[in-house]
Amino acid sequence: MNQSGTVLDNPTVPVVLIPIKDFRRAKRRLAPELTPDKREALAKRMASQVIKAARPLDIYIVCNDHEVAKWAESNNVNVLWVNQEGLNHSISGAVKELDTNIGHVLIAHSDLPLAKSFAGIGRPNTVSIVPDRHLLGTNVLSLPLGSNFNFRYGQNSLSAHIDETKKHGLNLEILQIPELQWDVDTPEDLLTFLKPRTP
Repeated sequence: MNQSGTVLDNPTVPVVLIPIKDFRRAKRRLAPELTPDKREALAKRMASQVIKAARPLDIYIVCNDHEVAKWAESNNVNVLWVNQEGLNHSISGAVKELDTNIGHVLIAHSDLPLAKSFAGIGRPNTVSIVPDRHLLGTNVLSLPLGSNFNFRYGQNSLSAHIDETKKHGLNLEILQIPELQWDVDTPEDLLTFLKPRTP
């Protein structure tokens, strides 16, 4: 298990999936700090940063909202429309829609404001996970297609995805990449993120 976060010399080049739900309903837990308009603006800003970090990889926004699809197209990003509700069902549905010639997929959350690059994440026959900074959630997940992997986002998803990896006999790689481990879900996350940083 590699925990260094070092960029790999010969990574498997993945297709990137970024699931995004309705921007207007995004980040409701930030309501004590931000108005709906500001929450929407923040969600778009963070998603734009994730897209920037994912280029020049092939990127698909996974959604079932017309405004999100329109926003994605305005950012010159592919749209993968799904009819399923819920993150796990949406990602599973999206993966099934991908071309069978694609060998690897990388799923990244859209609320990673410090994201810089996904370069080097991905090895053949390997599940690569970038956890959140609390080492509980899954911020980035890269895996080979065709493995019948059961996505288990939700509470303690890091542990659940590790178990799923072992179940399928795949290699496991946990990557500690600080700029990909910071997500914004709670008012505390937001306030910490907005604090001035020491150069």
